[in-house]
Parts: sequence; structure tokens; C-alpha cells
Amino acid sequence: MRKPYEMKGRGYRVWVCLVYFALLMKSSWLVALTEDEKNNISVFEVVSDSVVFVTNTRFQRDFFSLNVLETPQGSGAGFVWNKSGVIVTNYHVIQQADRITITLTDNSSWQAKVIGRAPEKDLAVLQIDAPSSKLSPVRLGDSRDLRVGRKVLAIGNPFGLDTTLTTGVVSALGREIKSVAQRTIRDVIQTDAAINPGNSGGPLLNSDAELIGVNTAIFSPSGASAGVGFAIPVNTVKTTVAQLLEYGRVVRPILGIDTAPDSWARRYRIKGVVVVAVTAGLPADEAGMTGIRRTRQGELLLGDVIIRVDREVVATTDDLMEILEQHKPGDVVHVTCQRGKKVLSYDVKLAAPYE
Repeated sequence: MRKPYEMKGRGYRVWVCLVYFALLMKSSWLVALTEDEKNNISVFEVVSDSVVFVTNTRFQRDFFSLNVLETPQGSGAGFVWNKSGVIVTNYHVIQQADRITITLTDNSSWQAKVIGRAPEKDLAVLQIDAPSSKLSPVRLGDSRDLRVGRKVLAIGNPFGLDTTLTTGVVSALGREIKSVAQRTIRDVIQTDAAINPGNSGGPLLNSDAELIGVNTAIFSPSGASAGVGFAIPVNTVKTTVAQLLEYGRVVRPILGIDTAPDSWARRYRIKGVVVVAVTAGLPADEAGMTGIRRTRQGELLLGDVIIRVDREVVATTDDLMEILEQHKPGDVVHVTCQRGKKVLSYDVKLAAPYE
């Protein structure tokens, strides 16, 4: 027969075990995933297979041996556009590349062919011959639905670390940045989601796992993420990719004019875009627009200076190009010009660009 104190000790140990088990169960409840964490995981699992690693290499001849060497130029991210093997990335990621290699999440590598380039939008379209079973296209959203404060997620390959997820919010909308072609990219999304070198060309996503932008740049003196990143809005991407797939470049209708550099206009304190010459037989000529001409005495006489197209103010050539990109051949635009002290208006039917 056991002694009373032994029974008491055994019961005490059982009680301690029960308390420990209860605390363990309670702690498991405390570390349960939040709704936001569940959403992060869900978006990553849905989109991660759509993100690719883009490697840019160049062929260079060795100075001593004269052998041709393949030299890495850089790397970035991209994403699958469709089941046909179309890949979208930034133009600056593949700029000056002799060979472009796309690595999918299953670590298979494919040599890419450039379908189209748009330096002015910092976008490029590539093609790989991977089977459709390996390709998971990203779903497209609508950048018009964005609001400051909405959650965003970025997936890319910062510093070569593949398939990395960062999260943040839309910090601002309607930003403007310069592309590698020194054209202004408008309506850019600003985000505080960490974007570093290697994230370029990767997708910026909303909480529904839809593409809302293409990560393109950071603002940082050190070159690393400082909480200010930029993405090209998806609606701009849709339009640009469609043109690159069809034409290989961005196609805009033309007025049929040659314009002076903006620096020249600024030097002479001229507000607007100076028309240097009008091509005979093209829309501007048919509408009666005039470029710079020379008097009998040999002096240059300023012709039309474009100050508005429809209701939009034109201050630079960049403004004019941006407006024309919103139209198609056959559209009629109302062009307002300054010629000396006169303000003249023309209705110009836009023409298709030269092939």
C-alpha cells in the first residue's frame, strides 16, 4: 500500500502536465496566422511561379587571347504574360544584351528572343520556347482602382536572391520618372514595398494576386531600398505590350512635323514646341501649319509654336508625344499654335507612322 505523500506527489505531477499541455495549446492559438499573413502567403503561392529570373550577358573578345567570352551584364526579374511564352520585363534589364536567359521557378533555363523594346516606357517583351505546362501567366488588374494606402506586394530577385516577397502600401499615385530614353513615364505608382536592384521588371501585385504595376526604379542615394520605389502602372503596360507584340515598338500617329529641341526653346524663352519643318502632303501641311522659314534677307522667321493639343497644354516635346500616344491614325486633334502675336488653331487628322 502506497503512502499518502506518494499519491499526493503523483497527482501533483499529473496536474503540472495538464497545465503545461493547456499552456502549449493556448500558445498555438496565439501564433495562429492573421488574415493579412494568410493573404501574403496566398498571393505568393499564386504568383511566385509566374515570376522569372532574367540574366543579361554580352559577348566580348579577350584582349590577349582574342577569344570571345560571355560576360554577365546584370540580372533582374520578369513575369509570364501568356501561355505562348511571352515574358515582360524592364527595358533596362535587357539593354545592350547579346544573350538573354530566362530561368523559371523549376530552375529550367531558356534562351529568350526579343520581340519588342520600348525604352521610352522602360518595358521589353521577350519570347521563350518553354512548354505551356511550365508557364503560369500573371492575372492583370486595373491601375485605375488603386488608392493611396492600398496594400501591395512585390516579387523579384533582389541582389540575385530569387523569388523574394516584400510587402507595403501604395505611397502615392501620379508620379513621373524619366526612362532610359529620357522620356517621362507618367502616372507612376510610388510604394514603400522594399524594391532593390534585381527587383526591376518584377510584378507589383494587389491583395487579389493581380498585376497592378511593373517595378522599375528606386529612389535612393545608396542604391538600396529607402522606402521609395516606383512601378509602371499596369494599364500603361497593357497598351505598351500590345503594341510591342504587334509592331515590336511603340507606335504613335504623327502630325508630319519636325520639332526643335526643348533646350533650344528654353534658350530663347519660347513656351511650347517649336515647329521646325512641315512635311509636304502630311496632316500638318494639309491643315496649314508652318515651320521656321528664311526671309529674303536671310533671317530666320519663327513659324508655329504648339501650345495646346485639344485641351491639354503642351510645354515640351515629351508632352506632345504623350498626347499623340493616346490617339490612333485617323483621329482629328485640335492643335493650338502661337505664331508671332497671333494664336492660330488647326484641326489635324493624324496619319499612320512611317514603316
